[in-house]
Amino acid sequence: MDPFCGRGTTNFAARLYGYDSFGVDSSIVATAIAESKLVNVSPEEIIATAKDIINSNEPTEIPESDFWEMLYSKVVLRDLCKLREELIYDCKSNVRKALRGIIIGALHGPIPKTKFSYFSNQCPRTYSPKPDYALRFWKERNYLPPEVDVLSIIEDRAKRFFNPSLPNTSNTIVTGDSRKKETFLPLRGKHIKWIITSPPYFGMRTYVQDQWIRYWFLGGPSLINYNIVGQLGSGSKNTFISDLNTVWKNLSEISDSETTMVIRYGAINSKRIESLQAVEESIENSGWKTIRVKSAGSSDDGKRQATTFLKRRSHAIDEYDIWAVYST
Repeated sequence: MDPFCGRGTTNFAARLYGYDSFGVDSSIVATAIAESKLVNVSPEEIIATAKDIINSNEPTEIPESDFWEMLYSKVVLRDLCKLREELIYDCKSNVRKALRGIIIGALHGPIPKTKFSYFSNQCPRTYSPKPDYALRFWKERNYLPPEVDVLSIIEDRAKRFFNPSLPNTSNTIVTGDSRKKETFLPLRGKHIKWIITSPPYFGMRTYVQDQWIRYWFLGGPSLINYNIVGQLGSGSKNTFISDLNTVWKNLSEISDSETTMVIRYGAINSKRIESLQAVEESIENSGWKTIRVKSAGSSDDGKRQATTFLKRRSHAIDEYDIWAVYST
């Protein structure tokens, strides 16, 4: 299980190894993407569902502002609003969860030289553009929203990402707060072999704002919400450690002597704390005992979109894997 599952990387890896999994995250964007990675549906089912929705009635609400007119072409925005309204109304089936995940991933990104993979005008892929900056950027370069075929992009992504031959395991993703005991009630009586997780970095305050267009598609407002109340990691260092301690305690109550917990953790340059020390402090008196700490390198070792666009690059802080076992 993963109490900070984000977009479901741990849960998807568990599926590939044949494990059942349980994931929790407070972000509806993250859990929607995570759910889409864990379903067994065919591309044909996804395409047929998307076609039915796009060929349905006109949407009841379409955002109106200079930003939205420049972000998507008129036809694309209309089709996205149709899909948005229908999937907000009903997204219980695995096919619809898969379709929702595909659309969220294609809402914004770069304009290619050949085949379109995104619905939007020129944008970053991983985070939503801020309206004022984006409008200046597009107007200075005379960028217009592309007249893309929404259904064609959905079809390409459905065929690329969905393979019914993957292991058919039992997976549950919950939108919730891992600091609350009731979040884990569905796991009572189940044997948890592994807890593998990566908590939010201390000082990460802008996830909601950075994903605001995806939040809009899931039912949020068509404007950025700058509220950060309740986000783990946005308070003081002591509060952060205390919050993590609460999560580990909750997990210890549903674990046993055969459960192993592995925590991947680091920090961000703008909020430098002794990340390893902070996590080790959070484990104290939580029902867990640290048995091993291993360096995991840093994200500089891989390819990061952020460093590609930055004029002045900062180096990522080293991360660690902390192994702990259940301790009565």
